[in-house]
Amino acid sequence: MVAEKPEPLLGPSFIRELEVLRRRLEIRARSGGGGEHLARRKGSSAEFQEHRAYAPGDDMRRIDWGAYARTGEPVLKLFRAEEDVIVRLVSDTSASLGVGEPSKLDAVRRLSAAIGYMALARSERAQLFLAGEGIAREMAPSRGRGGLAGLLRGLTGLTASGGTNLARAVDSVVQRSPRPGMLVALSDFFDPGPVTAALGRAVQAGHDVALVQVVAPEEMEPQMEGDWTLEDAETGALVEVTLDASAIEAYMQRFAGLCAELRAFARKHRATYVRARTDEPLEGVVRRFVARSVD
Repeated sequence: MVAEKPEPLLGPSFIRELEVLRRRLEIRARSGGGGEHLARRKGSSAEFQEHRAYAPGDDMRRIDWGAYARTGEPVLKLFRAEEDVIVRLVSDTSASLGVGEPSKLDAVRRLSAAIGYMALARSERAQLFLAGEGIAREMAPSRGRGGLAGLLRGLTGLTASGGTNLARAVDSVVQRSPRPGMLVALSDFFDPGPVTAALGRAVQAGHDVALVQVVAPEEMEPQMEGDWTLEDAETGALVEVTLDASAIEAYMQRFAGLCAELRAFARKHRATYVRARTDEPLEGVVRRFVARSVD
């Protein structure tokens, strides 16, 4: 019997969408090394690299009006600058990510791959950190399209297991980062620890922070009723509960409170916050991410 080939993290139609979106992705932190973005620091030098076609949402100040006058087609000037950008992906792989069909972990893997693809396709660097009770695994940074295969290998074959301490993981990434960049935390954020405090420290260190919350439909709209024995996916602890209307209402209020906390953090710190359901097309999630939405 031939084993069924796993579905790729990035299918052809998804990649076509990402090729459009990568041109609109703005990263507000710069790491200070050598790269391919127009430098914003005084004294930095930049040399012309190439033109590319204008796309809706691009900064019109970068249009080459001389070329437009000659051809009638708007194009942007791209520069090679003495400044670098790195996107650090902090991807939660704890046991609670095993919920959902498809699982939350599958959505985290695909969204991590998509965001990493956009960075690498822009000749920037991407680095993957797998988070559990801290940093479970750290990959070396990669640059350019040639680094995509390594990123996808790092995301393939993951299983949702163990506990979570996302605050510790974020603090570890900040401590290991010699220069700031974009820090993307992908998780369900079902963590009792001080996650937003750790993310606030990342902002203070100069990182451009983005939160991608992945949830299953049954976590947003629970349909269970009656007497249940629930098992904590991360600790194995068993809890006897009666799920009636008041219990479900209390849960919904706590879930709404978590989302409100993440939303308030994003608004306070000019961060991105997008919430992804496991049953929705992830292309829309990536579009909101690129638009720097606060869901």
